[in-house]
Amino acid sequence: MSENSSAREFDVVVYGATGFTGRLVAEYLARNAPTLRWAIAGRSASKLEAVRRAVADIDPRCASVGLIVASTDDRGALDAMAARARVLLTTVGPFARLGHDTVAACVDAGTDYVDITGEPDFVSDTIQRHHLRAAERGLRVVNCCGFDSVPHDLGAYMLVRHLAPEGPLEIDAFVRSSASFSGGTWHSALEYMAKRQAVRLPLAPHAGRAIKTRAKLHREAELHAWAAPLPTIDPQIVLRSASLLPAYGPSFTYGHFAQVRAASTLVAGAVGIGAVALLAQFGPTRALLGRIRGSGEGPSAEERARAWFTVTLRARSGGRAVMGRVSGRDPGYDETAKMLAESALCLALDRDALPAVYGVVTPAAAMGDALLARLRRAGMRFEVLSDSGA
Repeated sequence: MSENSSAREFDVVVYGATGFTGRLVAEYLARNAPTLRWAIAGRSASKLEAVRRAVADIDPRCASVGLIVASTDDRGALDAMAARARVLLTTVGPFARLGHDTVAACVDAGTDYVDITGEPDFVSDTIQRHHLRAAERGLRVVNCCGFDSVPHDLGAYMLVRHLAPEGPLEIDAFVRSSASFSGGTWHSALEYMAKRQAVRLPLAPHAGRAIKTRAKLHREAELHAWAAPLPTIDPQIVLRSASLLPAYGPSFTYGHFAQVRAASTLVAGAVGIGAVALLAQFGPTRALLGRIRGSGEGPSAEERARAWFTVTLRARSGGRAVMGRVSGRDPGYDETAKMLAESALCLALDRDALPAVYGVVTPAAAMGDALLARLRRAGMRFEVLSDSGA
């Protein structure tokens, strides 16, 4: 990877470090990457100084963490920031409105990139605009490196690696969680709902291979629960991984569902989401919804300590049925900060262990086994629970 050499000033730059999730990422690096050459970046020098003091309280060596002032509307500053890093990590959203120049600056500078977007339109545009050039330059541009979509993407990848399917493969994922949300996540969701359009991610060429998703409300007797299709970006990321990696077999089908025990909860959730989506269509009501939680705000440490998630996965291929599980603590923030930070560390420090897959790619395609190993060491659980045909 000649255009992204170790001669860069910083291994990782955390862009958006003064925001709620960005600050959690900075604190994670302070605790877990003592020898990393890194910097924090954002619009306000004074707020960045406050973050640097906070991470220095965690580890005094962080008093020398770099500080970069850059705004999303200043392309020159973005170019200069990207040129100083091996990997740029960004939490600055909504990405469809604020993120395009940051990606372009990284591709122009020969810098790898990771983010936490869950916005299909942004990821689709990023693929269309930058995939070919990033691939030609040997770069990895990796969207969706938080709860959207690492647990699901790497969970499916884990079962693919376990099964090594030669024939058709079907994987279903069932998601349960208890968590709150930050202002940034809430505002990104409102903007996406306001667009009233479904966006499908482009798949990589996969001649002769059938890659598809399924989304049908049904009862899962094995789980004693309803399975309700989740309209998130996660199934599209898993399908793109399948299109990028031949290991997923000649025919791959993926289903992505919320696991809901009570029908009343299912109905209440559908009504609530539908109401928010409707109100998001109109400027005045969307503004009122935006006041529920302001940008930069998020759940308290106590709220995050009570949060958890579980993704149960079932794979079927060639007469075998395999059950797996991915689980962790607070999915939206503590674990998302961990997943994003470890993704950046993986790209910066584990290059010799990474597959030769370049362009705008997925976490599983870009980092695979190396990121799985990192997240397991960091405390997330990726488990194969049973294999009926082994």
